[in-house]
This record gives sequence, C-alpha cells and structure tokens, in this order.
Amino acid sequence: MARIGIAGLLHESNTYLPVPTTYEHFAATSLTTGAALIERWRGAKHEIGGFLAGAEAEAAAGFAFEGVPLFATYAVPSGALTADCFERLSAGLMRELEAVLPLDGLLIALHGATVAESFPDADGEILRRLRARLGSGFPIVATFDLHANISHRMAANSTALIGYRTNPHLDQRERGIEAARLIGRIVRGEVKPAQALETPPMLIPIACQHTPEPPARGLYDDLEEVLKWPGILTASVAMGFNYSDVEEMGGSFLAVAASDAQLARRAARWMATRAWNRRHEFAAALPGPEEAVRDAALSARTPVVLMDIGDNVGGGSPGDSRVLFDEVVRQRVPNALVILYAPGAAAACVEAGVRSEVSIEGISGRVRTISDGLYTETEVRHGGWSAYDQGITAVVETADQHTVVFTSLRMAPMSLEQILSLGIRPERKRILIAKGVVAPRAAYEPVAGSIVLVDTPGVTCGNPARFDYRHRRRPLYPLEPEAQYP
Repeated sequence: MARIGIAGLLHESNTYLPVPTTYEHFAATSLTTGAALIERWRGAKHEIGGFLAGAEAEAAAGFAFEGVPLFATYAVPSGALTADCFERLSAGLMRELEAVLPLDGLLIALHGATVAESFPDADGEILRRLRARLGSGFPIVATFDLHANISHRMAANSTALIGYRTNPHLDQRERGIEAARLIGRIVRGEVKPAQALETPPMLIPIACQHTPEPPARGLYDDLEEVLKWPGILTASVAMGFNYSDVEEMGGSFLAVAASDAQLARRAARWMATRAWNRRHEFAAALPGPEEAVRDAALSARTPVVLMDIGDNVGGGSPGDSRVLFDEVVRQRVPNALVILYAPGAAAACVEAGVRSEVSIEGISGRVRTISDGLYTETEVRHGGWSAYDQGITAVVETADQHTVVFTSLRMAPMSLEQILSLGIRPERKRILIAKGVVAPRAAYEPVAGSIVLVDTPGVTCGNPARFDYRHRRRPLYPLEPEAQYP
C-alpha cells in the first residue's frame, strides 16, 4: 500500500503591515496534526479536503492509497511571519513527518505568497527542507494559491505544482483532488513529471484578477488550451501578490509534462509570451471614494457593492477603515452597511446592551444585535472555509438607516452569512461596503445590483506604483514600462 503524507501550511503575507504574524495567530485560527487533521478537513471545500477525497477515490478505484495526515495550519492574511513563528511551524511539520516515515509521496498545500522575516521565500524554504529530508526522487506535489509569487526554488524542490484556476477561489477542492490523482500516477510509475516555470517581468494589478472577465479570462483560456496538449499533465497560472515585497513578486506560468522537459518549457513559455503580449490590457481606471459614492447614490441597480480595495482584509488589511463609510455620511446617502474590525466598539456595545443608544468613535445609533460572531457557510466560497468566527459582534443602526457591524476578530467578507447570521437583509440596503476586491464576489453577486471596485487608500491599495518596493526584481512592467521579455 502506498502511503502518501498530507500536509498544509498557508499564509498570505503583506509585508507592508507593521505588525508581524506570530505562531499564536496560526494556533488560534487552525492548527491540526494526525487524526485531528482528518476530522478538521474531511469534506472541506479546500485543497486539503481535496487531498483526502482524492486519496479515498484512489483507494476506491483499486489502488492501495493511504492518506497519512501530518500537519496543517493557516492564519488570516496579515504581516510577515516572525522568524520564531516560521521555525516553530516548520519544526512542527518536520516532526510530524519524521513520526510517520517511510512514505511513498507527499501532498502539501502551500500559499505561494508566504513571507517570513528570516526567509522571504518561505514556501520555497519549506519545500527545500522537505526535499533535503526526503531525497531528490521523492514525489512531492504541492498546491498553491492563484495569488502566489512562484519562485524557481519552489519549482526546483517540488515534483509538480498545481495552482487554483478561479478567482474567487471556487476550485480549491478540485485542485486538491487533481494533486492526489497525479501523485497516485507518479507513485504507480505511470508518469515521470518534468516541470518548467516562466516568470515574465510583469505585474498584474489585483483589480484585473477576476478570472471570469477579461483580461484575466484570457490567461486561463490559454491555460485550458495548454491542458489539451498531448503529454501535458497539468499547468498553472499565478497572477501574483503585489503586497509581498519579494524578488519573485509578479505573474508566473508553469507547466508539467510527462517526461518531456522541452514540452513543459514550451508550454510555460507559450502562456507567458501570450500574457506578455497583452500586458497593456492589465490596467484598471478605478473611481475614488467621492465618485463611487456619488454614483451609488444615483444608481437604479441596488444594492451597490462598493469594494474597499485599500482595506482588503483578504490581502492583509486591518478591516477598520472608514474612508468609504465617512464619504457616504458626508454625502448624506442613507441606508448603507459597513463591517468594521473594532474590538473596543464591540465591547462598548455589549456593555451598553441591546436597544441602548450609543455614540462610539463618531457613530451614533441604537444597539440592535449582539452576536457570538460564529457562522457557517454551506456553499463553495473563496478560501474553501465553512466555519467562521469574527468574535463578539455588535450591530448598530443609525438614524440614517446605516447598519454598522463591529467585530472583535478580523474576518474577510467571503460569506454572506457574515451578514445574514446577524438578521440583516443585505438586499434592502442601498450600499454594501465590502472590504475586498474579487474574493467577496462569490458571496455578494447573488444579492448585488452592481459591484464597483473603489480606489481607496491603505496597505492593499490597487495601484502598485504607490508602494515603496525594495526587494522586487527590476525592471517589472508596468512600474518600468521599458521592461523586456526576450
């Protein structure tokens, strides 16, 4: 029986956040080992759930495939990992690995944009350590996020890399199943993967990363074409994470062929060249707060979802910006909803009690609801999560029909249950302020009259030219228009 290790270590690291991510952030969010990993992830709409489902499918098909749970953890996007955090997580993974050796292969879920203070390419370092321990011929298949900054170290120390193909990320479980199926073929000796990575010098701004629409759609149409080529086992496009100031920041294109390194390189090169030739399409002219709110006030297609790009929690932002809400108030537009990370305000509402009148940080209204902040999503949503916890939560209604939600824990708006669980009817609001860019669309599109991306300030603002990059490669289009891709 083939024994395949199953592991995960995922974090999207925004290096512009001054507060680093600690081991405790992971432990408080999700950290499981051994049998607890299976209990936590079985059935999940996530690649780790896909690993487990794929292992079971392989076994049901007659191939003796045992998924051996090792170590899995993730934390909400935030600052770079401290050196201590990275070493403790790495040590935990390696300790669990040692306890179950020998294995015949390893499936590991990584993000691809994890940064540690000690290792800017933290994902590459994890794979390097695994490769050093397991040997050059040992099968290691890793999944990665569509927003990954793929490094050559990651490619060199893995047998195959498989990335998400949708943004919002709705195919994570499928990619985990694909990875399990591929490692089964490798272990059986049916295929010997050859992997190639191309990294043209281009950035893809996050506002242009909605895969169902151009220009991003073209990248994935090309990917689908490559997947039809004879001899191609899998292929991936990563649009990059512009908030990690690391050398490998930017778009990347990867192909895995059966034994044929030249075919893999040709496929990766073809996708990269096609993207490079369309690089001018990846530009977004976005409205600022004043224009966006003014247009929303006049729109007949309500509710208008205003995406607060600069305070994108899914990109690591604090989730506490009031730029858009204050503009709504300034323009006297009624009936808006905003969710703010504000533990102090939530606590003050709890102390005041339901139905009490409060005035907190310039917001005055009546406390309508106090909640434990727990909610469950049953549909496939970005991130593959089902259980959410935004901490003790308070809902305040103002005289202008504004609904202000104060949470005690940062939570990206991936699920509409974040609102529905509080008794709020989002379809009755004129404006919904969502702290994201593309990821919330899967949740909000069913109720949205229209969705508008807004160029707001913050550590996740949409224009890469506003960031002081110190470690990225140069030149990089569009920051250096003269960049060349030979």
